[in-house]
Amino acid sequence: MKTRISSLAPTALGVGALLVTVLAPQALAEQGTPPAGDPARGAKVWADNCSRCHNMRDPREFTDGQWQVIVTHMRLRGGFTGQDARDILAFLQASN
Repeated sequence: MKTRISSLAPTALGVGALLVTVLAPQALAEQGTPPAGDPARGAKVWADNCSRCHNMRDPREFTDGQWQVIVTHMRLRGGFTGQDARDILAFLQASN
């Protein structure tokens, strides 16, 4: 019995790997791209929340990629929703 289970293990692993390979890209595609941020709403969210602790820095101080990292970090610390973060990022990048 133990030999039979041992001989089935590689087959089970192969089938599992095949399923992941086939189904994972489809699942990711179904998730789609998150909605784009709204710069006007981002300005309001920033003014209502971020400005409590931060003075408005010149948005040109950072590249779009740097703003992405900063907003992602502050989203976790500030407890923002994903949409709030996308809106704030759109506001900062539009001002860049």
